[in-house]
Amino acid sequence: MLEEVERWLVSRSWSAADRTLDQLLAAKRQTGQTVSVVLPALDEEATVGAIVAAIREELMTAAVPLVDELVVLDSGSTDGTAKVAAEAGARVVHRDAILPRIPALPGKGEVLWRSLLVTTGDIVCFVDADLREFSSEFVSGIVGPLLTDPDVAFVKGMYDRPLGGAPGQGGRVTELVARPLLNLHWPQLAGFVQPLGGEYAARRSLLERLPFPVGYGVELGLLVDALHTVGLDALAQVDVGVRKHRHQDGQALGRMAAAIYRTAHLRLTRGHLVRTRLTQFERGETGFVPRTSDVDTTERPPMAEIPEYAERRAA
Repeated sequence: MLEEVERWLVSRSWSAADRTLDQLLAAKRQTGQTVSVVLPALDEEATVGAIVAAIREELMTAAVPLVDELVVLDSGSTDGTAKVAAEAGARVVHRDAILPRIPALPGKGEVLWRSLLVTTGDIVCFVDADLREFSSEFVSGIVGPLLTDPDVAFVKGMYDRPLGGAPGQGGRVTELVARPLLNLHWPQLAGFVQPLGGEYAARRSLLERLPFPVGYGVELGLLVDALHTVGLDALAQVDVGVRKHRHQDGQALGRMAAAIYRTAHLRLTRGHLVRTRLTQFERGETGFVPRTSDVDTTERPPMAEIPEYAERRAA
């Protein structure tokens, strides 16, 4: 298994600089593939505008643009996220306006799943909306292998994640939960530098066949299911530099870790689930006070099984 991972690291790990924008545009013209970029957003007024502006100015202005469609999926923001994104040039769609017959659940995975119904690209690229000092290479680098290599179906971004000025100290849930789980149970995926990263792209033909955990487990779930659906050689990763973003507090990381563990456990057993509530503690006036929250347990079925999606694709 180690030899397989080492071989994969050599053959399926690239840098964004390995493919120039001109090369990507030439490949896009030749193949006729279209690209959609989706930004899931919840109260990201401070950052979403700059991300949208960079993508529009650098990847959507050519006669044959690299990005054909840029959509911000608002999952219930109470700030000016929608207004800022629209003014910067994105098409803004509210989560609840998509597939209204199925009541929306809170969670990032829910938004990503629904985005398949309001985008049209052959390649769909997801980018988190809280990135600071955003570079358009987060998009061009990640979609590059999909445009130039027909054997690649799913590409994750890899990057350094600083924390408080210290390089490489971000990604705490990755190091404490996701990486051990992957190494123990899916060792073929041990070579992924950022398995939980929110910047990745895939062919629509793959995404529409995968179930989507509605919450924090979506990245791990998609990666594991993609492995089982198309195999390791169809997966790749691209180095896009440094990722700077808003970091979560310890309580939020605990909830994230629980959801990721539950997502992994479901894929290991496809049967009895672990406990679906998480108890954490906060210090109060009289000592530590327990706070119990639900762990995301719902998964949406493959989009290809949704009648509205099938009808839209047929049309």
